[in-house]
Amino acid sequence: MDQTKVGAFIKELRREHNLTQEQMADRFGVSRRTVSRWENGRNLPELDLLIELSDAFGVDLRELLEGQRKQERMNPELAQTARQLAEYSMEEKTQMTLRLHVVLWSGLLGSIVYLVLLFTDRIYGVQGSFLAGGCQGIGIGSLVAGILMTSRYGARIRAAKLRFKQQVKDKFFQKR
Repeated sequence: MDQTKVGAFIKELRREHNLTQEQMADRFGVSRRTVSRWENGRNLPELDLLIELSDAFGVDLRELLEGQRKQERMNPELAQTARQLAEYSMEEKTQMTLRLHVVLWSGLLGSIVYLVLLFTDRIYGVQGSFLAGGCQGIGIGSLVAGILMTSRYGARIRAAKLRFKQQVKDKFFQKR
């Protein structure tokens, strides 16, 4: 897929519908800068936005991805499948974001409790506690987990986790 070609096609469609970059950004819930990046071929919209763009501009998803108009129209069943895939992708992204928030909030809470315990230990002269060490571990562990989940290795880690789950399932059902 040629990002520059797709970007030029998105720009052409936007102009055909007499929209400014700002108006298009508002319509699709993104920033004007994001629209500019699409049109310059530096980034591509997410799958769910590509489907919204194709619906809004009255072009097939294939046309949008290829960056040019086609004569034949997309099969309605294929279009429905693409929509379902985009919905699934968004649900998965939402679940991942929720998990990340839980990890990061637990880390923040652990760090706050650790700091409170550290402060009170210094005031009352008590040297270290099991609870303080546990909270420190939770805070640091959550921070590391959050960094890994949001890094470029996050997708690889999730894929390895899914493969491992599948292997365990396969072994479990083979024994029965």
